[in-house]
Amino acid sequence: MARRRYTREFKVSAVKLVHEQGYSPAEAARSLGVDRASVREWTRKFTEEDGLAPSGDGAIQAELRRLRKENARLRMEREILKKAAAFFAREPS
Repeated sequence: MARRRYTREFKVSAVKLVHEQGYSPAEAARSLGVDRASVREWTRKFTEEDGLAPSGDGAIQAELRRLRKENARLRMEREILKKAAAFFAREPS
């Protein structure tokens, strides 16, 4: 299978999907039909090279999504710990 080559503009647009629209590299790769490792590499390369760091609403939305996901995980862990504490606090019969 021959290697596909992508233009610089295509790569930069993939990086902008990640930074400005809040896509994860895997989501951006899926929507563009490319390998997710390629998008991650492009993101690393062009962020350093061109200063395409996250900014504006896209970065805020990405951070909000990350925090909501972390919050859900922490709530689930708290519920598990509550149940474990109740289990161990019971008097042995």
